[in-house]
Amino acid sequence: MMHPEYPFHAGELEAQRRSGAGAPGGHGIREAMPDQHREFFQALPYAVLAGLDPQGHPVATLVSGPPGFIAAPNPLTLSIAGGLDPQDPVAAALAPGAPFGLIGIDFATRRRNRANGRVAAATKAGLWLVVDQSFGNCPQYIQQRQVRAESRTPGPLELLDGLDEHAARLVSASDTFFVATAAMGPNGGLDVSHRGGRPGFVKVEGDTLTIPDFRGNRYFNTLGNMLAWPRAALLFIDFETGDLVNLSGTTEVLWDADQDATGFKGAQRAWALKIESGWRRRAAVPLAWELVSESPMSLATGTWAEAA
Repeated sequence: MMHPEYPFHAGELEAQRRSGAGAPGGHGIREAMPDQHREFFQALPYAVLAGLDPQGHPVATLVSGPPGFIAAPNPLTLSIAGGLDPQDPVAAALAPGAPFGLIGIDFATRRRNRANGRVAAATKAGLWLVVDQSFGNCPQYIQQRQVRAESRTPGPLELLDGLDEHAARLVSASDTFFVATAAMGPNGGLDVSHRGGRPGFVKVEGDTLTIPDFRGNRYFNTLGNMLAWPRAALLFIDFETGDLVNLSGTTEVLWDADQDATGFKGAQRAWALKIESGWRRRAAVPLAWELVSESPMSLATGTWAEAA
């Protein structure tokens, strides 16, 4: 039965209230995929997929394949051919009945759509996913990139208990990452969102990352999830080498910009991740991306170095 405050859960409604933006209405969040979303997912050669680990914490990865490896045979079903590499920590998180979150993004066109729901089946042949919510996002803060196939031999899974030199260097130089959050219960689920800015928009202080929060769609899915369950996983991609770095930990939303975003151009507030665990897979993605142009919205924002 649909919850009376659909499509938002209590954390999202509280985030909307605390932001002062007011509830935007959820007309863009659907209970099934429209045809344009189904066609979009089926044309992609990659997507970011998230699950919950055995502790119930979000974890995210990137899946890839030739266009068509994601299929949408009907408005409520997505399938991913081939499934995940057994070494990928997300593979164990996607058992039948488990929640999933997915974002399909085309860096070339700056288009993105999100979906969440439950795993119907997981076999060596692939994953079958039942969609509970489907919605699009605007192209803000997406850097334009062209993708090409690369032959790679994935390295073994490397477990992290914090930022080592390689991971810190990747995070500090990144202009893009993905964040997985969850709030299970009425109107809740597992969500994956994109974050973009200029290189240097993620502040690294030891094992704490601080991220500015820019103007968005006013749904506050990510921050609302953090209010309901202050955990997140951040997925960083090395667009040249195909390395993946997933960093997990506890979150804190810094609602007032003067708390930790003073002088950061474009930031309305900030949020922080205290890293507790993570993993790296070198050369895990058989793709490489070439930067074409930075997002005009990203260029209008700042960096922590400038704010300092």
